[in-house]
Amino acid sequence: MHAIGQAAKRTGIKVATIRYYEQEGLLAAPPRTASGRRLYSDADIRRLAFIRHARALGFELGDIRSLLDLSDHPNRSCEDADRIASKHLREVEERLVQLLALKAELSRIVTSCAGGMAAQCHVIEALADHAQCRADHAPQAARSRSHNKGPARAKKARRV
Repeated sequence: MHAIGQAAKRTGIKVATIRYYEQEGLLAAPPRTASGRRLYSDADIRRLAFIRHARALGFELGDIRSLLDLSDHPNRSCEDADRIASKHLREVEERLVQLLALKAELSRIVTSCAGGMAAQCHVIEALADHAQCRADHAPQAARSRSHNKGPARAKKARRV
């Protein structure tokens, strides 16, 4: 059995985060010593390592919860795990497209800056007026929100 500090050291997860995962139900509350210290088993350490790796891959806590549930029931079909991972892959691919557009736009803005005074700075002008951008580089969520606000508010939201 491992104290919380040892569990943190072995998994690379901060003590506060381990407590948070317990509160979120990703990790069962461990048994405690007479003095109230948490004690984690090797299975708990493996579960924390699973959570850490899933977080490093960008999975949301809800998806991790579902994946842990599947892991806890090894006789179930892995169809849900495949669905969750495929959905996450699509989201990552969408973010990559958006990040490449963002990179291109930032590169264009930076290279167009000729130096000089801030009053004539192309970087500041471009940030102040989204219409100067050549591509829509707003994240998909921001575009979705702005489309739901009507034309006047959508234009304002895009400029933020």
